[in-house]
Amino acid sequence: MAATRFTKMAYASADEMTFGVSKYPVKAGLGLEIGAGYTIPEVNYAPRPEAGASKEKLIKEYERITTDIMARMVQVGFPAVILETEHVQQMSNNPSWGAEVAHAQKTIMEEYHDEYGIKCALRHTIGDIRENRDFLQLRGDKYSVFLEAFEECAKAGADLLSVESMGGKEVFDYAVLRNDIAGMLYAIGCLGSIDMELIWSDISAIAKKTGTVSAGDTDCAQANTAMFIGGGLLDKNLAHTLAILARAISAPRSLVAYECGAVGPGKDCGYENVVIKAITGMPMTQEGKTSTCAHSDVMGNLIMQCCDCWSNESVEYHGEFGGTTVQCWGESLAYDCALMNTALETKNDKVLRDLLMLSDRYRDPQAYVLAYDNAYRIGQAIVKDGDNIYLRAKNAAIACCDIVSEGAAGKLELSRFETKALADAKASLDSLTDDMDKFMDDCLTKYKSEVKVFLPENYGF
Repeated sequence: MAATRFTKMAYASADEMTFGVSKYPVKAGLGLEIGAGYTIPEVNYAPRPEAGASKEKLIKEYERITTDIMARMVQVGFPAVILETEHVQQMSNNPSWGAEVAHAQKTIMEEYHDEYGIKCALRHTIGDIRENRDFLQLRGDKYSVFLEAFEECAKAGADLLSVESMGGKEVFDYAVLRNDIAGMLYAIGCLGSIDMELIWSDISAIAKKTGTVSAGDTDCAQANTAMFIGGGLLDKNLAHTLAILARAISAPRSLVAYECGAVGPGKDCGYENVVIKAITGMPMTQEGKTSTCAHSDVMGNLIMQCCDCWSNESVEYHGEFGGTTVQCWGESLAYDCALMNTALETKNDKVLRDLLMLSDRYRDPQAYVLAYDNAYRIGQAIVKDGDNIYLRAKNAAIACCDIVSEGAAGKLELSRFETKALADAKASLDSLTDDMDKFMDDCLTKYKSEVKVFLPENYGF
């Protein structure tokens, strides 16, 4: 199917957005409605490496994980939960493995739902296996196995289908190490969006065929890479202004899933999801302070501001003093959701939203831009040229620079290192053409010669 581009915002103003409420709630799984007035914990986990030795061991591990989460939710009296299984490579490369895991998990979830009435759904995030040792192989032989993994998992019990796709990453990795803004724009905004359109049209068709939910993608491969290289306030490997530029450019790229039939909830590690919610009105999962088991960030409270589901990113399954990891982190997530849900019921949701946002707003340029009022402005910049994948990504980047500059004139403190990076980025963006075809042609020529692993045929060129 062709993409239906977003050219206007779902909300009339940023203040309309809050957590637990979306314009287009999603029914999924066993009695769940997502974004329909309450938030839901989404627990994410990884099997121990030794469990991947055989299919049987892997299924057993996921059965333990699933039982542990469901039991803890019922024990402490939580009404709803989503489980997210991010495939280890064996489960996507051998679609029958992923499907058997999904079936085993769903069987346990159905038992708990029938016995205790707990509402629940299962997300499977297929691994992007479209690569060989040296190159991305986005459209090669592996593509059919990739799609088969979605279909088999959907048939076996997965309710929500997601992936963290890698289109553009080979150029992005080259560009980000060189502070090359045009390269980042090309990699994420252009190459990423082209690949997204291919895969999400197909994933949405599978969801339709199997009666499951085409849920969404994240730009983990690029924007999260930038965020992790950026690190904390003492790190100088990559300016945080460049990390948030990558994030702003990732919003129109991740948006493509929803232009090709995805309906949410967007996947947890897409910090760009707040921008996407503003544009689409669809429900989104986020992660922050309760995903410190997986990584640190500089906006752990702020990013809760408009979430519909709240996730821990991922935790390896093993024992802790308080139970297994999935029980401990699942319980923390569920208590966060209980607080948000009480705020919604007592009509204090906007107070809590603003407290979460203000507690991190001035911590870092990344937090400042993703504060919901500024995220909304990034959305406006995107939809202004919503039909042009290059211009809308460029607009997002320029709006991001403007927002950081305004912040720096106020309470947002920028170091000399950050101030210089911002000025350089702005100059680079100002020098770019408005002509998409010219930009695409110039970049194709440049990166084909400079990046040995960049294969234009991956993008249909």
